[in-house]
Amino acid sequence: MVMIKHLPTDSAVQREIHGETAEWSLTDHLLAATVDHLAVANWMFQCVNTGEDDETPDPPKPVPRPGVTDEDGEEQGEGSTPEGATEAVSPSALARFFG
Repeated sequence: MVMIKHLPTDSAVQREIHGETAEWSLTDHLLAATVDHLAVANWMFQCVNTGEDDETPDPPKPVPRPGVTDEDGEEQGEGSTPEGATEAVSPSALARFFG
């Protein structure tokens, strides 16, 4: 069991157990969170600096993450659009993922 537990994250066993989420490293999750935070910061800047008569821009869509479902209940994949996801990966979710 110790040998199986410590297999590399890209091994076939890990992919079978965790699915697509096994292919994302901590760096991938942190990079996606960084991109999401920058997009939100740019969106807030745009909202604050638009005129009173201008329409408020739509909020940015987060980077799709493996294992996260959108509002329609469909799982987001690598090639899918990030529509519907509204929350970033929480610290507890990262801790659960990396066991």
